[in-house]
Amino acid sequence: MPVMPSSPGVSARMSRQASRDTNPELAVRRLLHASGHRYRLQRPVPGMSRRTIDIAFPKAKVAVFLDGCFWHGCPQHATSPKANADWWRQKLDRNISRDRETTAHLVAAGWTVLRFWEHENPVAVAADIAAAVAATHGSDTEQS
Repeated sequence: MPVMPSSPGVSARMSRQASRDTNPELAVRRLLHASGHRYRLQRPVPGMSRRTIDIAFPKAKVAVFLDGCFWHGCPQHATSPKANADWWRQKLDRNISRDRETTAHLVAAGWTVLRFWEHENPVAVAADIAAAVAATHGSDTEQS
């Protein structure tokens, strides 16, 4: 029998966690937009079903992911739930593995992949993204 989440309450609470439009993501997007950068949101990863790029610059082929510390295994802030630890470890390990696979797939397709943690400074993140887009010699003012 497969191991299940700790309880229906825990399962419901975790399913309500925002997977997009988080506060860190919104802060970075506001800064990018204010500086004239235009991008696409939640663009499907080419050739991979059920995976999306948080912020994409398709012409420049720059993919940006803003990863949550808990869900993606931040080395500084990740925690491991005590209740039902085996189930959570497997789930979180699958997330990390999927992130690596997605990054490798995009890089092989010629994309520049940028991954940031939710706790990173939005100003620094936006500056790094803008520099990467400019370095590709692609259009850094793509229309959304």
